Amino acid sequence: MSDFLGYAFVQRALVTGTLLGVTCAVLSFFVVLRRMAFVGVGLSHAALGGVALGVVLGVPPLLAAAVFTVFVAWVIGWIRGRREVSEDTAIGVFFPTSMALGVVLISLSPAYRQDLMAYLFGNILSVRSEEVLPIAGLCLTGLGLLGWYFKELLFVGVDEEAALAAGLPAGRLRFMLLTLLAVTIVAALRLVGIVLVSAFLVIPAATGQALARSLGGMLVVAVASAVGSVLIGLWLSWSWDLPSGAAIVLVSASGFFVALTAGRRLPIGGRPQKSTGRR
Repeated sequence: MSDFLGYAFVQRALVTGTLLGVTCAVLSFFVVLRRMAFVGVGLSHAALGGVALGVVLGVPPLLAAAVFTVFVAWVIGWIRGRREVSEDTAIGVFFPTSMALGVVLISLSPAYRQDLMAYLFGNILSVRSEEVLPIAGLCLTGLGLLGWYFKELLFVGVDEEAALAAGLPAGRLRFMLLTLLAVTIVAALRLVGIVLVSAFLVIPAATGQALARSLGGMLVVAVASAVGSVLIGLWLSWSWDLPSGAAIVLVSASGFFVALTAGRRLPIGGRPQKSTGRR
């Protein structure tokens, strides 16, 4: 273990992975609460189109992916607000369209194809020193906003109609959550990649939902699950020469199935009560 922690690239991976894990866990709490899992899938795959645009236009791929993914998130939110087309239908349109755009654009840049694997499946062990502070800044900003508006987001997540009646700006809160979701997805591409990031935005909260009786417990378990998955997944990746992103997600999924079994048997387990927002 001392050898594992002695490498600078491992230390950078642990710092960024822990920050991203906590941010994804808190977001997953709202994703599961508001039943937005498909939104996470759609936005994570839309990021591929942004990466490809960055390559073609000659701008940093992650910056292009962030702008493009936020744009897609806003369009999805706008369509949902108009209520002419359902949210899942809008995502069903943007999901394959963005993927197809990414595939076509990447095919125009054959020299870049070998680097595509890093964006598809992630490689947090390759995080450079100059990337640590920007990732940390994004995570801390996101966590700060989620913490500041936590009660309002929780109210909207539990009962949006009641929140509107109470005078809360549900629409603006929804767009803020979509924006944070899009930016965090792009930041987490280095952690688990485009293909797997949607799982990391659902599994931690699903694990908490399987074990906890309250929303507070669900959030605590989600954060602990995400951080534990990052730490164990990185160690397994380093020890057995496994893809880091896949290892992290598999550890997280294993924790979910263990929690699901334990939650049904242990007296402290169980799913959140109806007051958690099931409707």
